[in-house]
Amino acid sequence: MVDGWIAVAAEDELSPGQMKRVEAGGRRMLLCNADGRHYVVDEMCSHEDYSLFLGCIQEGRIKCSLHGSYFDLKTGKPETEPAYEPICSYPVRIKDRQIWVLPGKQE
Repeated sequence: MVDGWIAVAAEDELSPGQMKRVEAGGRRMLLCNADGRHYVVDEMCSHEDYSLFLGCIQEGRIKCSLHGSYFDLKTGKPETEPAYEPICSYPVRIKDRQIWVLPGKQE
């Protein structure tokens, strides 16, 4: 860990559309590759206690497969009902061919 940043994966580990469960700072998160850009968000849907890992990534969003809500990966904001509360989205950076997340700070 460097200045609170935690390495969670190799830069080339995920192909576009893939996600990986990670844990950082005591939080369960998802590392997502949306069209070649990496995002880290909370793993659980804000509407129900259900893993977003079971959903899919489409056009910069992640879909909850339980009720169909979409969340913006950059902001965590819900884009469709029934979810009204956002999920947390965390700062991500690429350094030394690793993907790093800052779990203590939400975007």
